[in-house]
Amino acid sequence: MADAATRTGAVVIGRNEGERLLRCLASLRRLAERLIYVDSASSDGSADAARRLGADVIVLDMARPFTAARARAEGFARLEALAPEAEYVMFVDGDCEVESGWLDAAAEFLDDRHDFAVVCGRRRERSPDASRYNALADSEWNTPTGETAACGGDAMMRCAALREAGGFDPAMIAGEEPELCRRLRAGGWRIMRLDVPMTIHDAAMTRLGQWWRRAVRSGFGYAQAWHRTRGVRGEAPLYRRELGRAAVWAGLLPLAAVLLALLVRPGLVLLWPLAAAAQYLRMARRDGHDAAALAAIGKYAELAGALRYFLRTLRGSAGGTITYK
Repeated sequence: MADAATRTGAVVIGRNEGERLLRCLASLRRLAERLIYVDSASSDGSADAARRLGADVIVLDMARPFTAARARAEGFARLEALAPEAEYVMFVDGDCEVESGWLDAAAEFLDDRHDFAVVCGRRRERSPDASRYNALADSEWNTPTGETAACGGDAMMRCAALREAGGFDPAMIAGEEPELCRRLRAGGWRIMRLDVPMTIHDAAMTRLGQWWRRAVRSGFGYAQAWHRTRGVRGEAPLYRRELGRAAVWAGLLPLAAVLLALLVRPGLVLLWPLAAAAQYLRMARRDGHDAAALAAIGKYAELAGALRYFLRTLRGSAGGTITYK
């Protein structure tokens, strides 16, 4: 059996990632036979830097809204054109460095388990102590291993399965990986998360505004994925719970408290902060005060993102991507 490098292509996507992109591409140069970089309107010379490192570069046409899903779809199409014999494709976000040994471990798993379409591993944050936002992102990556329902942005996929499922949906603003994985599973494919180091992520979040925009993007993606997958037999819509929590804690609870204060007794408006404080204390005992505070703030941002999606949909267009860097 040929080694993983000769049978695997890599698709990296990015926008103004700077040194993070250089680290990403350098980590892949010797690990994959074909290296594709898809750039989304960078203004920092990322496309030229990627060419100097030997990547085949696609610069997205900005006449159409750019999304991570569109970048991955166009990257995979280029890989198929350049190397139709490729068996596997490694998708990587441009702010991630691939761990040595990951591609071999992932390819070995897919070689042995022909019913699996996707394999991912452990992602960790490069500088979790640099900010509370990085630390919380690092905790998000610590997900259970074993068979799973979906992967994240970094994952190795079987090219034949990806073609069979129709690839990434370019219109997805966020949540494109779970949406694709749902279609893969509907086709009988399976997804695995290995307890193997995969990538080192560099969130570089130092301000609350970045965290807020990231949560808005998540809420937008939750709403879009829910909207796309509702009414499908056999499974609940994607992100139903996440949308429900945001709607209850950031929407229904304050609205109910205000209505009760107006219609029954003014003091009942305190139900909102009291319930929010109780929820915060419960989460703080489990996850710590920083995580609890950011999770509480994040619910309002997620609701704002979801409402943005539904308003855009009513206007007839979901619009382009939402960035936080």
